[in-house]
Amino acid sequence: MSPRTALRSLARTTVLIALATTLLTGCVQAVPLEPADNANDPACADVTVRLPDTVADKPKRETTAQATGAWGDPAAVLLHCGVAVPGPTTDACIALNGVDWIADETEAANNTYRYTTFGRDPAIEVVINADAETGGVSGTTALIDLTSAVEAIPATSACLAPGDVLE
Repeated sequence: MSPRTALRSLARTTVLIALATTLLTGCVQAVPLEPADNANDPACADVTVRLPDTVADKPKRETTAQATGAWGDPAAVLLHCGVAVPGPTTDACIALNGVDWIADETEAANNTYRYTTFGRDPAIEVVINADAETGGVSGTTALIDLTSAVEAIPATSACLAPGDVLE
């Protein structure tokens, strides 16, 4: 093979490899998210490195923002670390595996549920698609699967039951 033919063959091979790489990486797109206001808090980095590979049996996906996580295709679970710390509230509080979550069910008609950690600074928000027809998941299962990552931020307070404040 002449040097010229070898060079053409190498060039063709390089182009084919680049094209194949582009096509393969184009199949798995990063989930577009915006970072929370306090996503640069070092505690969020501790959470991010502990995020599990699967949540509610959905595989982890790449995201476009710092201190975020996404699982499922389409994404059924979205996580943002560094959201505003919630103050006292009358919203429902759910305690799961030592983590308190404030439940926001204002989008329940759309099978979308928003949970924010209570008593942790910075706070973490998890948005869950619970619509089984579109690949949604159980909110309880997802929150339990995220426990070990969330616990990277120490709890400084806990939700109180009505009986706790009426005594």
